[in-house]
This record gives sequence, C-alpha cells and structure tokens, in this order.
Amino acid sequence: MIKRSAFRRGLLLAAMSATLAFQTFAAEKVTLQLKWVPQAQFAGYYVAQAKGFYQKEGLDVTIKPGGTDISPVQVIAGKSADVIVDWLPDALASREAGVPLVNIAQVYDRSGMMLTCKKASGIKTPADFKGKTLGVWFGGNEYPFFNWMNKLGLKPGKDITILKQGFNVDPLLQDQAACISTMNYNEYWQLIDAGLKKDELINFPYEDEGVSTLEDGLYVRGPDLKDPAFVSKMAKFLKASFEGWNYAVKHPEEAAKIVVAEDASGASTVEGQTRQMENVAKLITNANTPKIGWLDPAAYHRTIDVLLHSGGDTPVIKKDPGDAAMTHIVWDAAAKLQ
Repeated sequence: MIKRSAFRRGLLLAAMSATLAFQTFAAEKVTLQLKWVPQAQFAGYYVAQAKGFYQKEGLDVTIKPGGTDISPVQVIAGKSADVIVDWLPDALASREAGVPLVNIAQVYDRSGMMLTCKKASGIKTPADFKGKTLGVWFGGNEYPFFNWMNKLGLKPGKDITILKQGFNVDPLLQDQAACISTMNYNEYWQLIDAGLKKDELINFPYEDEGVSTLEDGLYVRGPDLKDPAFVSKMAKFLKASFEGWNYAVKHPEEAAKIVVAEDASGASTVEGQTRQMENVAKLITNANTPKIGWLDPAAYHRTIDVLLHSGGDTPVIKKDPGDAAMTHIVWDAAAKLQ
C-alpha cells in the first residue's frame, strides 16, 4: 500500500511536470535575425536570453547571428525570421524594392559611424578631404557619406578618390587611404589595437556632421502588424529586449561575457567586448529610461532627407515613404506591459 505522503509527492511532481510541459508548449516562438556576428553591438538581445527575460514573458527566442553572406532583409522576406536588426537606409531601400519593412523600435538613438583619419595626412577639418583617398563602406552604408560630400561640394572622382572599403581597417594601416569608415565601438578600436595611438588619429562622427542615419533598429513585415496576436508577441519581445539592453548598459563586463560565450569562432575576448559595450552604451542615450527603444520621428525623417539628397546617379530611395515605414504601435503596447 502506497503511503499517503508518497502519494501526495507523486501528485505534486506530476503537477509540476505538467505545468512545465504546458509552459514549454505555450511559449511563443520568436526568431530574431541579427545584422552581424555575435558582439556587444547586439548585447541586449543575448543578455535578455541569458538572464531569462524572454522566458519570463513567455517567449522562446531564437537569435540568428549575421555575417558577410547573410542579408537580414532576405531572411525576413523569406519568412525565416519574425524580426530583424537593420539600418534604416537598407530597410527603406529594401522597402522600395518590395519588402514591406516597418520599424517597430529604435534602440540606438545615435549613430556610431565615423570617418577616422590619420593626422599625418594633413586632415584637420572636413575641408581637408579634397584631394584625398577616403575609404567608404558600401552595401547601403555609403549614402550618408555621399550626402556629406554633397554638402561639402566635393565630387567623387574629381575632388576626392573613393576606395571601396571592406569591413576591416587595412586601408588606413597600409596607407592606402587618408581616412576610412569606422564605428565608434568597433573598427576605431581595431586601429588602436593595431598599434596606432589616439593622438595620431582624428575622428569625424557622422552624428556631429549632421548626416547620420538611424542604425540598429528592429524591423518586421508590415502585413504581420495587422495580426493582433503578432503585435502582442512583439510587444513582449520589446519589453524583454529593452530589459536586456538596460542591464547590458549597467553591467558591461557581464554583458561582454555573455556575448563572448555566443561567439563560436572564439575570436572575441571579454576585454574587447567590454570596451565595445561601453562604447555601444554611448549610442543608447535613452537606456534605463521609459523612452528606451522609442523611435524619434524627427530622427526618422532626418534619415529620409539624408537619403533623398545623397547625390550621385543612383539615389538610395526615390520617394519619401512618409510614416509608412515606422510605427509606435508595438512600442506603445510594450510600454503598457511595464
């Protein structure tokens, strides 16, 4: 005969197992596609996953890393992701090409893009770019640069020479260019790690030059927003992601350790990713405030203006999409969950 206490324990264990099974079954699946490989640039999402913030919201989140051969836009267009991290210029260009992307949140409210030059090249101000070779990232990253040159009255091929830059710092290290494209949290520090001293370099942040465009926003397919269940799920995703970002900004070293653990290549170091996280934090001025992730319409429209007036024969976008490529619906829903 089974003792009553043992019977009760059996019932309790069975109930707990059933509850866990139901929670697992009921968890809403979300797939996030990143723009690049695991690094502190995306720390908030990895932290939200590692600290259980997504699980707390009843979400089962898969984070897909990016890479040189991965286009987040193609991934979401093929419905292999619910939400992607992308830059607004690429999202708007893709929208014109037929992929109905809509920005639902903007964690980075400042741009990290810069032009970094060797002082030895004689460059002290942007006026000194004339006659120089400048390294520029393409694939959508070149448009704010061309807008800037257009404002300065410098014509590529005539006043300046454009070097199509890979995602490395070799052109400056090898004196193939006077300036190269860098991010404040990544390539700039690669130059420092390569042996250059800070006082040998001069930076021109796009933000300070008035030609910055929005980076690292969260985008979904517009038609999906017609589904209230999808909006609800994305609201939970934003709430947990913002919690992850707030934590990462406050605890850069812990966030770095979480990111390094996700790097299958083994190339990342805690020291390097901590430094990156500290600089990423400078681009999230709304961290640990109720406004984190809120897309400022003025910044959105400024980006559109930069793209419409970038000069050149092939504009990024041909027409102003108005407010069609942004929404606060999901952000507002997330705010109500706080």
